[in-house]
Order: sequence, then C-alpha cells, then structure tokens
Amino acid sequence: MSTKSGGLIRPVAIAGTGKYLPEKVLTNEDLQRMVDTSDEWITERTGIKRRRIAAEHEATSDLAVRAALDALENAGVAAADLDLIIVATVTPDMAFPATACFVQKAIGAPKATCFDVSAACAGFLYGMELARQFIASGAAQKALVIGADKLSGIIDWTDRNTCVLFGDGAGAAVLQPATEDSSEILSAYSGSNGNLDEILNVPGGGSRLPLTAENLGAKLNTMKMAGREVYRHAVQTMMSAAREAIDRAGLTPDDISCFIPHQANLRIIETIAQKLQVSMDRFFVNLTEYGNTSAAAVAIALDEAQRSGRVKRGDHILMVVFGGGLTWASSVVRW
Repeated sequence: MSTKSGGLIRPVAIAGTGKYLPEKVLTNEDLQRMVDTSDEWITERTGIKRRRIAAEHEATSDLAVRAALDALENAGVAAADLDLIIVATVTPDMAFPATACFVQKAIGAPKATCFDVSAACAGFLYGMELARQFIASGAAQKALVIGADKLSGIIDWTDRNTCVLFGDGAGAAVLQPATEDSSEILSAYSGSNGNLDEILNVPGGGSRLPLTAENLGAKLNTMKMAGREVYRHAVQTMMSAAREAIDRAGLTPDDISCFIPHQANLRIIETIAQKLQVSMDRFFVNLTEYGNTSAAAVAIALDEAQRSGRVKRGDHILMVVFGGGLTWASSVVRW
C-alpha cells in the first residue's frame, strides 16, 4: 500500500544539511584480497570503487551525531531549539533506547521528542515526511532528520554478492517552516510491499529467530539479498515513485534540475534515467566513493549536491529511494 500527504497547514523547508563519512576507506582492491572478486567485476556490475568503514569504537549514533552537528551548523539552528529528532536506521546502537535518544543526549537537545524509523534505504525520506507532517500541523517548529547506518556490522565479508555493495555513513537535514525566500518541500510519496520481505533482509537476531550458540555460525545476523529480484523491483518502484512525486508537485521530469536517487547501483540509476528520458548529467551520483550507505545514502548525496553548487536556489530536485521491506519513497523540493 502507499500513502500520500495532504491537508497541510503550512509549507515546510529544508533549512540545512550535513553528513559524516568515517575515515577508513575500503577499496575494490582491498576487497579482492578478502573474497573472490576483482575491481573490474565490482565496477562493471555496480559502479562502486570505494566505501567507508566505521571504526570499531564508532556506533551508529556516533555517525549520526557528527552529521547532525554538521547540519545544525549549516542551518544556523541550535540543538536546544529542536522539537523533534528522527533517526532512520536498521543498525541501531541497541534494541532500545532509540538511537535518536543517544543523539539527543550527545548534542544537547533537551526538549526534542526522539524516535527511530526502520525502513532500510528508504528510511531518510520516511523520516523527512514524518517531520514535515509534525511541522506542517504546528506540532513542531524545528526538526532534525538523520539517516545513519553502520552496515559493516551486519555484512558477511565472505559473501561477494553483498560485501562489495555497502558502506557506513550518516546524513542529516534540519526542517522548519518555510518562508517566502526559503526552500520548500512540494510533494512526498511512500509505499511498502511486505509480501517481498524475503528478497532483502537480516533474518536472525530478532524475536522470530534469536541468535543462539547453536546457530551463530550460520551468520543469520548478516544481510541476505536476492540480487536479481532486488534489481528488478528497485527499477520498477523507483520509477513509479519518481513519477508520482513529480505529478503531485504539478511538474514534469523536464522541470527537475537535479535527480538525487538512492545510491545503490549505477546500473539501476542509468536504467531509470533512460526510462524517464532524462540525461545522466541531471543525476547526482556519489556511490563510486561511498557505495550503498542505506538510510544515509540520499541524505549524504543531498548534502554534497547543495554544498557543491549542483543544487541552486530555485531549482527543483527529486529524491527517490528504495529499500528492504520492500519500501520506497520520493520527494520533490524547490530549493
């Protein structure tokens, strides 16, 4: 099923963005010394050359805090003024409290309501729409939305079909009521299909299949993926989600200055560009450097796009994402 937004009381803007990438770089050459793969094989199939890997002492909240502080500085907003903190992640610090609560403590945001969103790679846009609804209804004035994942902790580093794809990182955005000269979120769309839960998941470690001494060797707490099925559904759902958000904004693909897709696979992005009849020059792509950072991917790309000047005031941008669940989401913003 899908959801759409409507009946909003006031428009909402993205006031600032931020990101954090761990220092350690894991290259394709490094991976070919770990598993049966090669730089050529990975590049040809994914477009990925490098990814960042968090240090052992870094938890997801540590990544999130760095991105949060960067976004707050960019927005000119004090942490103490935040009413809401949402962290989108599938690698929380622990089952509870929410990772958002650890962020709240670290940045000093005492009045913020804090919770996590679990929607895999679609999580950041899920969180952004939740924050938009809070602000649009008047329930909040300033919100911090973070996409953060330490996927290196749930990867089977002997499985070349998954270990070459993913990296660690965090991206964030500060939302507040729009003004006449600010950006404005024009539309949002999201959907899910739980019937396809088995093609991308981490089967063990939860209440359905707890980890035990007997099953620990089966690596049930690592990511499992049916690559071809994920690819097929990613193209289909991201295409339909992109078109829906553009339609709801009253625009056409020709009106979009910058497409910011989920940074999972260059072949997926190229196929979407072809089907939309849009030049790849209008797509912002950074997966070559970071791989797929799950909920962080589109948030990191948004920050890099706006800081590099790729997105300018008045431009229309489209963000579109796809993740396990299956989940998908899209949003059009007038920058």
